[in-house]
Formats: sequence, C-alpha cells, structure tokens
Amino acid sequence: MRVRDWDDILADVASDSTDPDGWRAVAGSRREGLGEDLYFGHPSVGLYHLKTYAKNPRDLRGVGTRVARKVDDELDPLLPDADSDGRFAVRSAPEDEEHAEEMATRLTETLRVHAEAPTDPDHLFEDVMEAVESPAFGPMEYEFDDRPDELDELSDTFEAAEELLTSELDDLIDEDDVDRGFH
Repeated sequence: MRVRDWDDILADVASDSTDPDGWRAVAGSRREGLGEDLYFGHPSVGLYHLKTYAKNPRDLRGVGTRVARKVDDELDPLLPDADSDGRFAVRSAPEDEEHAEEMATRLTETLRVHAEAPTDPDHLFEDVMEAVESPAFGPMEYEFDDRPDELDELSDTFEAAEELLTSELDDLIDEDDVDRGFH
C-alpha cells in the first residue's frame, strides 16, 4: 500500500478517462482527531481512502491511498446509490483562457436550458458537471459533524490502511502545529 499526498490521488483521478459519472463517495469526521475521512470509488477503477484536515482556511492537507482495485459485490453496498441526497465532484482547472471561455459558454447554455424547462435536480447536476468537464462526480453520503455507518464499515474493512493513514495524518498535524490554540 502506497501512501500519497491527497492532491496526487485527485490528480490521477482527474487524468483518468473513466466514465466520470460512475463515481460514488462516503465521507464524514474522523473517528478521533482533527479532520475528515473520505472514501470514493468507481467500479472499474477501485476505491480510494483520503484523510484530510484544514491547516488554515486556504490550505487543505492530507494523505490517501487506493485500498481496492475495483468496487466488488462486498464494497458496492457500502457506497451510496443514485437515490442518495448528496453529490460530490472532482474538478479540474481549465487549461488556458480559451478553454475557460469554452467551459463558461457551455455552462451558461446548460443553465439557460434548465431554467427554461422543467428539470430534475439530478439532471441539472449531471449536465453542469459535464459542462465544466468534471472528471469524477456522483452520489455521496456525507455527515458534517458525524460519521455515516458506511464510513465505519469501510474503515473496519480496510483496518491496515486506516491505521497507516491515521498515523501519517497525525504526523502532518503535529508538523503543522495545528493542534495548538492561541494564547
């Protein structure tokens, strides 16, 4: 198991040509300590586990690893389905000014079409993600101040990864001195 910076994992996901709307995620607070846990996966790509924390409001830090090479029948029920209320997306920055203008034009047209006709919230979300060329998006189970049960089950399933990532994240937190208050 290779522990990497969380940004590197998201960069890999962003560069993958896999069907972008096949991803699913579950996230919430860490069991102990500062930060959050996030599992996200795609049936043909695998399952990733990220642990992150906010060093400050502009600097998110974290670690992660791929814990499974595919989402199989055992893991599938632990990830949300299309009926879940939450949504997540990975976003890539436009390559240049021209690309940004093209994305803005597509987004404007997408919103105009949805504003003029009855629309389903899920369809709007999917169309917006396609307009901005999101490389990964889908349903998400998320609890801001708690942990979804599925998050605990995934942590228990991948106990070795949980322990290693917790240790790595705790080291980052210690190095950054974010566990100390102001006097």
